[in-house]
Amino acid sequence: MAHIDLGVDERMFPGINGPMRFRPETAGPLNALAEALLHAPHPTLSAGERELIAAYVSGLNECVFCCSSHSAFAAAHFDAGMTLVQQVRADLDSADISPKMRALLRIAAAVQQDGRKVTAALVDAARAEGADDLEVHDTVLIAAAFCMYNRYVDGLGTLPAADPAVYEHAAQRIKAHGYGSAA
Repeated sequence: MAHIDLGVDERMFPGINGPMRFRPETAGPLNALAEALLHAPHPTLSAGERELIAAYVSGLNECVFCCSSHSAFAAAHFDAGMTLVQQVRADLDSADISPKMRALLRIAAAVQQDGRKVTAALVDAARAEGADDLEVHDTVLIAAAFCMYNRYVDGLGTLPAADPAVYEHAAQRIKAHGYGSAA
């Protein structure tokens, strides 16, 4: 049960969905940020890659709701589906992803620990694998934003969805319609 009365049945509105309904005036900007970072067209990073960054950081933060959600959202974009997402989360070094994506996820992991842990060496390694400044920027911003989203969800003590199908259904909706259709 959430730490505060969100005015909703948490089983119907798990995770971030309850707080979004509780404060719709903040839900709009939070959903707009998620839309810009994860779903809107991007010149080089696919929606799946951006969702993978969100899932990876949420997993490092041990935020069950966000990790489950964004893992499902990322999986919906990849041919290898959840298998790929689980590989990345289990062992980044051996996961079947590009060297560039691996380098960007290392940057995301540094942000998750402390933004000051993003070093010139990490950025240079990403550049050596073909990452450009926009990709580095957006990786840092996605990782930082998901630290905030994770703390929002867990700081209010919201419950994750009990049924994995909830995440899969949301993934199809987000993939088709974006974050404007969330909550």
